[in-house]
Amino acid sequence: MKSDVEIAQEAELEPMEDIAAKIDLDKDDIELFGNHKAKVSLDTLRRLKNRDSGNLILVTTMNPTRKGEGKTTTTIGLAQALWRRGKKATLGIREPSIGPTMGIKGGAAGGGYSQVLPMEDINLHFTGDLHAIGIAHNLLSAVINNHMHRGNEMNIDSRKIVWPRVVDMNDRALRNTVVGLGGSSHGMPNENSFGITASSEVMAILCLAEDITDLKDRLSDIIVAYTHDNEPVRASDFDSVGAMAAILKHAIKPNLVQTIEGTPAFIHGGPFANIAHGTSSLISTKLGMSLSDYFVTEAGFGSDLGAEKFFDIVCREGGLEPDVVVMVASVRALKRQGGVSRKNFDQENIGAIKKGLSNLSKHLENIQMFGLPVVVAINRFPSDTQKEINYLKELCENIEVPHSVIEVYQKGGDGGLDLADEVIELCEEESRFSPLYPLNKSPKEKIHDIATKIYGAKDVVYTHEAEKDLRRIKRIGLGDLPICMVKTQYSLSDDRSLRGRPKGFEVKIREVRLSAGAGFIIPMAGDITTMPGLPSTPAAEEIDIDEDGKISGLF
Repeated sequence: MKSDVEIAQEAELEPMEDIAAKIDLDKDDIELFGNHKAKVSLDTLRRLKNRDSGNLILVTTMNPTRKGEGKTTTTIGLAQALWRRGKKATLGIREPSIGPTMGIKGGAAGGGYSQVLPMEDINLHFTGDLHAIGIAHNLLSAVINNHMHRGNEMNIDSRKIVWPRVVDMNDRALRNTVVGLGGSSHGMPNENSFGITASSEVMAILCLAEDITDLKDRLSDIIVAYTHDNEPVRASDFDSVGAMAAILKHAIKPNLVQTIEGTPAFIHGGPFANIAHGTSSLISTKLGMSLSDYFVTEAGFGSDLGAEKFFDIVCREGGLEPDVVVMVASVRALKRQGGVSRKNFDQENIGAIKKGLSNLSKHLENIQMFGLPVVVAINRFPSDTQKEINYLKELCENIEVPHSVIEVYQKGGDGGLDLADEVIELCEEESRFSPLYPLNKSPKEKIHDIATKIYGAKDVVYTHEAEKDLRRIKRIGLGDLPICMVKTQYSLSDDRSLRGRPKGFEVKIREVRLSAGAGFIIPMAGDITTMPGLPSTPAAEEIDIDEDGKISGLF
């Protein structure tokens, strides 16, 4: 089979005006970025604000392998399949970060015959949204340091500046830095750090804001430091919020593109689910729901991360009620959770699949905790044997969960028609959706609910530093915010080496950060970091461009 980039380059794209017209948008509703990308104007968002919404389908997965289980590909393929069934469907996914694109996972535009196009542009800068988010974030960093250099009238404790810098690249050397060296004319020395742009609170704010006014209000609430008297210092104290919002003028507008089969697709915002809330923007989700009968979106990584945060953070903020959840499962993910090493994924192993079922079962239980119907999408990879596929289907039948084998990578929408039928049928069932916890619980109680109910932990323990962080959050009156856990995606626990369905473990919280503008509390568990590193063989080593501008090696 041809590579993803070869398939993408051979596809014939439709004019953006035609794609927009499929969902009742005219040329005045879109702002073209080249021939095959567009922004949807904020005037259109306001016009459609009170329109009835279509069905909301969330795609999630079990704990994935390092290269993912095809969740984005499934999201795209399902939307194409729904369109083939005569349903007015759109999809919403996150914007790729260049860090992972150059790292181990590659791009995030789907794969095979279930891609969003133009794939090369989407994976490399796209419409510049992540660049704008990074610049807006780092403007605030520069303003803070300039204030310190000019006399520090706010009495900021340089040891308590909690606003890092960001860059859209995996660069572990920037995790811990010192800035301001070189003498008094170069600023005040202080410890600092870098996160990847996807971890920026500005990214989270953009993805949760309803409009420019809400964006500015949220940016104003960002806590960037504390004074020597331990009082919070906010972005609004520096009079730079207007400039930050101006930088984000175009970034707040949703991006409209198309799939390889011409299905309209929204791509907007790119928070990771292991270090942020892991879903595309509320603006694009509400827009897609108002323009279609079925809107398919994804939440990063497994139900323990992206899906839980979608339900407990995003749905609360947006007043959303999902209708159906699609749980992506693969033979190789079950093998990995059953103890098989990556180098042996291609070897048939029924015993490991049976052992790994405990992981999938827990993720299905997690979805049912939220009162939502769920269907398993068995994503077939070329190395899967028919015996393994049949056995996985049998396991799903034994636990009485709807399931469908999909081949959307190989066949596009045709490879997901059975899944589309299952989703259409489940959308007729009554959703009994409710969040996991009430917001008026204490932060510790909410963290305990997530750790014990979603992860299966026996308890949560806190370092001395984390206890101090929680006391500070209580003192400044922000304990009612929802929780955005930071932990590994490879295990239900906070220890990536624990496979299957671990029992008897404790979740250790080493520190607790606060995103007051985005509106959530961030407990940091395990050894996860907000600045990933590159692998021993980065994907960047395979990417090239020839003299005619044709890119190769991108996936």
